Amino acid sequence: MKGDLFSSQHVVQPAVQPGMSVENAKCIRYTVDGEMHARQGAMVAYRGNLQFERKGQGVGGMLKRAVTGEGLPLMAVRGRGEAWFAHEAQNCFVVDVEPGDQFTVNGRNVLCFDASLSYEIKTVKGSGIAGGGLFNSVFSGQGRLGLVCEGNPLVIPVSAQAPVYVDTDAVVGWTAHLQTSLHRSQSIGSMLRGGSGEAVQLMLQGEGFVVVRPSELTPQKPQQH
Repeated sequence: MKGDLFSSQHVVQPAVQPGMSVENAKCIRYTVDGEMHARQGAMVAYRGNLQFERKGQGVGGMLKRAVTGEGLPLMAVRGRGEAWFAHEAQNCFVVDVEPGDQFTVNGRNVLCFDASLSYEIKTVKGSGIAGGGLFNSVFSGQGRLGLVCEGNPLVIPVSAQAPVYVDTDAVVGWTAHLQTSLHRSQSIGSMLRGGSGEAVQLMLQGEGFVVVRPSELTPQKPQQH
């Protein structure tokens, strides 16, 4: 076969390393030798001897997901082979989590991760009831985390002298040691007059980075689990 479709730009090349790697801007490849975890329904292709099994979140995770609508529906992928993961043609990125690190990320942005990483769903500190029940997944341990984002993310440094304010619908995640709280940027009078639509943001203080997608949340399609 000939044509641009079959050029080296599109044809999958042999894996150069085990584990996770970025196949292209919209897809992550995982060379599996044992076990890894991925978002349910995110596998678009695989080869080899692999089994896919729905992974439970435990009683606590199930309760939080039922109450908040947040959650991370996962599957375990076991065996030996290669699998490719993507989600709605969103851009893909890889984060290396080192021992002692923590990375807080919105569950909707998680694509796949090493089984050596642990995660738990936690309330975003300082968000309170007014934050709409902000729950994120906190990853720790050592391994690689694959993320998706609509568009190219903005990675904004946060310092003690320069806190960053982000829209709660646009934030993807942030590094450990950042403190969070809600910040109201409109006066009560402005809100009564209709406001700007940007009444409350999440304020991050400390030393680290916050990752923001270049758009606010759009209505999600019903997920098939």
